[in-house]
Amino acid sequence: MSAAKPRSNQGFGRAALVALALGYLALFLLLPFGVVFAQAFSRGLATYLHALTDPTARSAIWLTLTVAAIAVPLNLVFGVVAAWTVTKYDFRGKSALITLIDLPFAVSPVISGLIYVLLFGAHGWFGEWLYAHDIKVIFAVPGIVLATVFVTFPFVARELIPVMQAQGRDEEETALSLGATGWQTFRRVTLPNIRWGLLYGVLLCNARAMGEFGAVSVVSGHIRGLTNTMPLHVEILYNEYNATAAFAVASLLALLAIVTLAARAALESRAPELKRATKTAGGHP
Repeated sequence: MSAAKPRSNQGFGRAALVALALGYLALFLLLPFGVVFAQAFSRGLATYLHALTDPTARSAIWLTLTVAAIAVPLNLVFGVVAAWTVTKYDFRGKSALITLIDLPFAVSPVISGLIYVLLFGAHGWFGEWLYAHDIKVIFAVPGIVLATVFVTFPFVARELIPVMQAQGRDEEETALSLGATGWQTFRRVTLPNIRWGLLYGVLLCNARAMGEFGAVSVVSGHIRGLTNTMPLHVEILYNEYNATAAFAVASLLALLAIVTLAARAALESRAPELKRATKTAGGHP
């Protein structure tokens, strides 16, 4: 009897913790998602489609896709180079480089946007030169791209670094000793080994790029039809008390989050080593 009671208490405690975790997720994750879609379709499918096909909405969607299409490839290249440098070479300042890669995770996106205003704004360090050459960065697409690149550039590198560290250098060194060039070694040895981590990082980078608000809000100027991305368009619609249209556009971002989570689960199930490397990195991001 004395042995059965502790086991019963352990089972009750486990069930209580599971119920608490599920209740927390339902309250702070599933319920908001449900509200978004319920409000988006509250006035019917026709109103929902009209909100998405409105010219300003289409402009915001197109700008969001354009910025992501520029920022993600740039961060893909940077992430691969940074991860290769950190994992394959030993050099002075290596820890400082890793710290700099993590910097956007520690800096508020609003602060990063303000930095770009300080650099490229009308009264910024390069403002007069840019004005003299008729180059617009702030309150234009280049500023939005720069802010998005800064906020999202750690994602690919931070997913690849633990994967490359787990794999070591032996295969690359063997290929080089057999006469392969650096490019051949990367294309035929390294790239196949890191493909799941690379896809994972690109996936997270794209989701953050399309959903970024703070930094983009500072540098965009909120020019309707020109510099509004989807998150900014949602804010403007909501402030104008057009809640149905705001939730309709927000539902696209919610769908992006759902697709990202589903793709993440699919990648981890196909690549157990990626899951282990992610856990080794502290489950980051």
